[in-house]
Amino acid sequence: MASSLTCAGLVWAFLSFLCAAASCVGFFMPYWLLGSQLEKSVSFGTFRRCSYPVRDESRQMTVMVEQCGRYASFQAIPSAEWRICTVVTGLGCGLLLLVALTALMGCCVSELISRTVGRVAGGIQFLGG
Repeated sequence: MASSLTCAGLVWAFLSFLCAAASCVGFFMPYWLLGSQLEKSVSFGTFRRCSYPVRDESRQMTVMVEQCGRYASFQAIPSAEWRICTVVTGLGCGLLLLVALTALMGCCVSELISRTVGRVAGGIQFLGG
């Protein structure tokens, strides 16, 4: 397997992959905000939540659902700011993964990544970050 990357490029590819993986894991985990509500521990992220209150109409009271899950729809995300954050963070993670996987392919395929492609990929990473 021939590589089109220098030693610095190999380090960049490896670090790009680690950063993209960490960003995606952080995006999908619901532990952005931690707290308590109705004497239960709660947490939520941009589109996932754990231990959330729901209205029990049969008992006419609010009860805590002690499980993790995503919102039923995009409109169910609590605020417009969280919806924007979900879209922007998701797009950023997608861009970071695209660059990281391209860089990893550059480790195996010769002449895949040139100086110009590396600069464009760095710009994309900057936007994704």
